[in-house]
Amino acid sequence: METKTRSNVYPLAMTAMMAAVIAAVSPFAIPIGPISLSLCTLVLYMVPYILGWQRGAVATLVFILLGMVGAPVFTGFQGGMGKVLGPTGGYIVGYLPLVIITGLAIRAFPKNRAIQLLGMVAATAVLYVLGTTWYMFQSGNPLDVALKWCVIPFIPGDLIKMFIATALGPLLGDRLVKAGIHPER
Repeated sequence: METKTRSNVYPLAMTAMMAAVIAAVSPFAIPIGPISLSLCTLVLYMVPYILGWQRGAVATLVFILLGMVGAPVFTGFQGGMGKVLGPTGGYIVGYLPLVIITGLAIRAFPKNRAIQLLGMVAATAVLYVLGTTWYMFQSGNPLDVALKWCVIPFIPGDLIKMFIATALGPLLGDRLVKAGIHPER
């Protein structure tokens, strides 16, 4: 009976813990124009290695919902529907496909870091498209301005985060497998 309880409770606790980690990291950011630079995306790249894509998506959704109801979990310790519906809200919503696409690439190619990295690049492209489109819609700025403020300054940092995640994520995932606590293996 103890094993069944642990198998039900432990993944839920890990999912909640990762939502809390995302929420703890996200508020600390450096503003660069209308978008802020934070370590949130690094954590989001790592989440599928720790939880798998499905539980990673749930943890990300919990984080977004916490912010939507007003918890100060978004950059600059902000929260509320105004932040999600505001000019940068598309990036917040884009976190969900970021984790799903990254997680699916990791699941499909568990030993191929190059393809995992490409999955992260594709996931980040989706994040940029969603966020930039929403930013343009909300701010009234044209594409060139949106790219200048919301995409181009973040590409180098996001690439560094992806390399860090593909270097550390598999090691962390393997440790969780050896400990018998990885949800997907």
